[in-house]
Formats: sequence, structure tokens, C-alpha cells
Amino acid sequence: MGNSYHLTTPLSNDEVEKLKAGDIVYFTGVLYTARDAAHKRLVELLEKGEELPFPLEGAVIYFVGPTPPKPGEPIGSAGPTTSYRMDSYSPTLIKHGLKGMIGKGKRNQAVKDACVQHKAIYFGATGGAGALLGKRVKSSEIIAYPELGPEAIRKLEVENFPVTVINDTYGNDLYQQGRELYEIK
Repeated sequence: MGNSYHLTTPLSNDEVEKLKAGDIVYFTGVLYTARDAAHKRLVELLEKGEELPFPLEGAVIYFVGPTPPKPGEPIGSAGPTTSYRMDSYSPTLIKHGLKGMIGKGKRNQAVKDACVQHKAIYFGATGGAGALLGKRVKSSEIIAYPELGPEAIRKLEVENFPVTVINDTYGNDLYQQGRELYEIK
């Protein structure tokens, strides 16, 4: 299918520009977790010109609400959530330096356009593999909005966290490319 890359966060423009839809990426470093309620708060902070709870420049946000950890584990099951709920917020975050988003499912055209314009990537993680993905998390710390429970913003330290490039900086969409292979012409 595509190429395979081992990348360390935060990401640079050069790193995201070499990625193409279908490439496999193994992340090591920091991922931040956020779902729709947290995204809404982040965009409100940006609109007010206030500081965010983590540096957005080069960051990768994982759309996940992990389960509680078992004793001695940093995190429980950590499978991706459906990404379209973040579509109304993602373009603003991308404009302010976000370089990567990890989730499952399609994104809208505004998100894809923002990825092209501001050099960002949407990655897919395998739904249903939350327990396995959780094993790639070495530490987990709530850094904002603890009242949101599993949807609080967390700072995750990950090692070889596997994702697939779905939408790249060139406007390619792996989901559309996959359909085109099997459409009757």
C-alpha cells in the first residue's frame, strides 16, 4: 500500500509533507487526547486569545475517551472515537498549529481543505483494537478538564503507536481511493 514511517512528536511541516494517504506511521512521543467537549473549549480559548492547556504547534490530538486503567497500567482500552464530531472545531485548531489528528471515520471537506492549506494530517487508528492500542501508551496524565471524566484532555506518552494516513497535505483521501478501486466504471 504505502510507505512506513517512525515519527516522534511534535511534527514539523517537512514530516507531514512527506506523508501520503495509505502510509503507515508509528508514533513515539506525546499525543494529546480530546473529544468534542474538549475541542469546543479549546476553540473558545483560541477565540478569546487565551492560552491552551498544551502547545498546539506541531501537536497530534487523539480522539479517544479511554477506559479506566487496570492496576499498574497507565491507561485502559484506548480505541479511537468517530471523528466527524470534531469536524466543526478541527479547522480552527489546524490553523493555529495542530499537525495531526487520530480517529476513525471520514472527515468533512473543511477539515480536508485545512489539512492542505495549513499542512496537517488526519490519521486513522483501528476501531475495535482499543485494548491493543492502550498497550502502546507508556504514561497518561490528565492535564485539563478533569470534570469531563474519560473525555478530559490527557497527555499520553506513546511508543510505536500505529496509525494510517487517511487525509494528507495534498488533498488525497484513502477512503475515497479505496472506493475507486472497486467502483464499476
